[in-house]
Amino acid sequence: MPIEINPQPLPDSDYVCAIDIGINTTATCSIVGKDGTVKARKFINPAGDIDRRDQRKQRIARASKLTRKIINQDLPKGFCQGLYRKSKNINKHIAQTVSRQIVEFAEEHQVNVIVFEDLSNWKAKGGKHGSLQKQRFHQWCKDKLVELTIQKFSELGGKVRKVNAKYTSAYAFDGSGKIKRSNKKYSQAIFQNGKRYNADLSASYNIGARYWYAVLTNSKFTRVWAGRSSSQTLRTPVTLSTLWGPSKA
Repeated sequence: MPIEINPQPLPDSDYVCAIDIGINTTATCSIVGKDGTVKARKFINPAGDIDRRDQRKQRIARASKLTRKIINQDLPKGFCQGLYRKSKNINKHIAQTVSRQIVEFAEEHQVNVIVFEDLSNWKAKGGKHGSLQKQRFHQWCKDKLVELTIQKFSELGGKVRKVNAKYTSAYAFDGSGKIKRSNKKYSQAIFQNGKRYNADLSASYNIGARYWYAVLTNSKFTRVWAGRSSSQTLRTPVTLSTLWGPSKA
């Protein structure tokens, strides 16, 4: 039965909950302050549910490969319909579980804004056709996760904002420049100054920084670059270090 909810706006806070949505780690959360302080972090990754979903996708891929060899034509309508349905339902469950944990993390630290990167126009480029990696991109529940988080947090009186996703993962949060990924561990970022750090955490810091930079400079959340454009000035993307004062830089 539908009910009417009249949530009261949450009190303002000097911190926001910044979320990096990923393939390997579903959600990486950090509590970022307007001065560039990070006071909490959290990794949310329902590995058991992801494994169950991936197992069904692997079964579909094997069945598809064998069937194509036998019939030598396009797959029939309704092929592996049951496995597709189960995989889709698991994905819905993952989005529900992760969105709930994100909202609980935001509540715990008494923030009134959750910040995501805007991935609405994102398209997968990696992974071979038919590979598990390609299927993971196809099954990525990023949009559903954001939608459910908005629904849950708005009922509590909170707000959800999206910032430009460009370069949030490509640049180090400390302002040292572009990062490289470790060959042995892709989730590990190697900064130009030699520091090694979790790539998803660095991205989540930058996402929070972009929100605060837009608020403090009264600019749009779509903004990527710090400062004004000039032919004599090398522009750098907004990162967590952009919020730091001289004593922290």
